[in-house]
Amino acid sequence: MRVFNFAAGPATLPLSVLEQARDEMTDWQGSGMSVMEVSHRSKSFVAVAQQAEADLRELLAVPKNYKVLFLQGGATGQFSGIPLNLTAVDSVTDYINTGNWSKKAIIEAKRYCRVNVIADESATKYASVPEQISLNFTPGAAYVHYTPNETIGGVEFDYIPNPGLVPLVADMSSTILSRPVDISRFGVIYAGAQKNIGMSGLCVVIVRDDLVGQARTGTPPILDFDAMAKESSMLNTPPTFALYVAGLVFQWLKREGGMTTIGERNRLKAEKLYQAIDRSGFYRNPVALNARSWMNVPFTAPNPDLEKTFVLEAAQAGLTNLEGHRLVGGMRASIYNAMPMAGVEALITFMHDFQRRNS
Repeated sequence: MRVFNFAAGPATLPLSVLEQARDEMTDWQGSGMSVMEVSHRSKSFVAVAQQAEADLRELLAVPKNYKVLFLQGGATGQFSGIPLNLTAVDSVTDYINTGNWSKKAIIEAKRYCRVNVIADESATKYASVPEQISLNFTPGAAYVHYTPNETIGGVEFDYIPNPGLVPLVADMSSTILSRPVDISRFGVIYAGAQKNIGMSGLCVVIVRDDLVGQARTGTPPILDFDAMAKESSMLNTPPTFALYVAGLVFQWLKREGGMTTIGERNRLKAEKLYQAIDRSGFYRNPVALNARSWMNVPFTAPNPDLEKTFVLEAAQAGLTNLEGHRLVGGMRASIYNAMPMAGVEALITFMHDFQRRNS
């Protein structure tokens, strides 16, 4: 029996995608082989990669002056890849620290360039985002980096920073494809696949053309945007099955109505869950109202023992992976694109019943 999987990543996938992958597992397109056994340089697989790129471009309305790359190493690999491609040793970069993932990006960037942390929300225990007016960008910085959505704290920007002519770089791992976005506002977008794109092992990079070809000497070719772009992301053997699954997810998103429809659905799911938390008098969400994530909803119960019981009983009821991250505790419901409204409603029903039995 399928459960409602609220994991933060690897996350739930659309059932129709899983079923198609299952049905094609041993005989893909009549080849008598799995897609995992087909050469990545064969015409049939190259067509898969080209269609995946075309579908992603269509979904996000990616302008023509941007490259779309399918890389390995996850988003963490780009913590190094971004400074290696966009900076020299003496370059200055601006970073905004709103949680664990932006903090990790900062630590890695300091190995390659000078880093100015222009906003740091650690004093609020990462429960907020900085006010837009408070951001003091460094003139002439190589780029400004931020994480639009932090999965651990459930914190999300309600605006896009505007650093003027300085390229804006965004780690969109947990928010990409969740709603429409103006790609032209960004110099680079990168995203690990295991939340809204597909399965782990793949990272999507969307990079403006003028930022390609600047990698510093010594950059590994698999992290060099220019080297990978010239080979259509196939300088080395790509994660073929992960790319195939991503393509299936892109097609599913198109069938579901694209970004406008998906965005409205996600807004409604998050709104319904936050209302249940706020009106309960029992559960609590610690995030500032203007910074609440649509994708990752943390909440607490009156005491830690109840939280452990909640997670255990929820799993028994078919609502899995609701434990909060080990750094913050509590509970967390990740409600990515593939989580249906029925899953959110089932969680809310369980929350009401648990509260009734434990108040």
